[in-house]
Amino acid sequence: MAKWHIPPKGGHLDLPTGVYYQNMTGREIDERLKKNDLIIIPVGASENHGPHAPNGEDIFLVTRLAEQVALKTGCTVAQPIWYGSHPYQHLGMPGTIIIPEEVFAAYLRAVIAGFWNTGFRKQIIINGHGQDYVIPMAIHQFGKRYQVPAVLIYLHWWNAIPQYIRDKEHGGPFETPFIHADECETSYSLALFPELVKMADAVDTIPSGFLPGEHIDRSGDVYNRPIRWYQHLGLVAMEVIHTPEGVIGKSTLASAEKAKPGVEAIMDYLARLVTDIMARFPPGVLPPQDKVTQRDEKTLADVMRGPTKGGRHIYTIAYPP
Repeated sequence: MAKWHIPPKGGHLDLPTGVYYQNMTGREIDERLKKNDLIIIPVGASENHGPHAPNGEDIFLVTRLAEQVALKTGCTVAQPIWYGSHPYQHLGMPGTIIIPEEVFAAYLRAVIAGFWNTGFRKQIIINGHGQDYVIPMAIHQFGKRYQVPAVLIYLHWWNAIPQYIRDKEHGGPFETPFIHADECETSYSLALFPELVKMADAVDTIPSGFLPGEHIDRSGDVYNRPIRWYQHLGLVAMEVIHTPEGVIGKSTLASAEKAKPGVEAIMDYLARLVTDIMARFPPGVLPPQDKVTQRDEKTLADVMRGPTKGGRHIYTIAYPP
């Protein structure tokens, strides 16, 4: 990876390196907003990823990506949301912490509102876990509740680089299709945080499925099949019954080299996305109010000004958040 440098050990979660919002002082945040008012919010889950990988794998995937993009572009990263929503087939798996969809959506919606009120009114929510059916709902709930100008984007990292997570049969680098804690996901983990992966403990399992493969897509949604992995119930076995190891696929085949081109591609894309947003909407600039909201001009002006600059906070428009 010539253009990007991934530290051989450790990220920035507890370092004062000008990356994480929670690691900054109030003055540092104020100065940051003057230069770049976009924040990346990593979301994931705490769940069983087998005997070889950390239970926070989904979070480490997106935080390590976001950290490097922030260092390059000057945007900010939020400390991650560690617990997430899960599909039915994850139910009961030891090590997997399941947050109900309505709770998760409300929590994320409140996080969006808090960062908007602080001044980060451009937000990219980057997901590392299978909860694609919840996060867009939280974004649109925020929009309906507050009706303020904002740039809110949901991105699952794998959707930006489908060609890099496919199996060889479909033009990708992997022997097996991407599902969970398997060859593909473990390879990306080895490329981004090798210090947390213990390949000596890696195991292989056989994925389940009750219909021919042409119908239902797997993780990553890369084969353009009619039914996405979360658009059904009952067509795969429950994880705790069929693959209690926590791995669905062949994690023993993983290697960092298989994932490095994809890691560089997703960081290239994220950096381009941040740069394009900031070029179109420089600090303090948002989509035109007369095109994206019908709030009355006085109310909107007060809230846009903010509570410490002669205006009002966002919760005067809608409460609870």
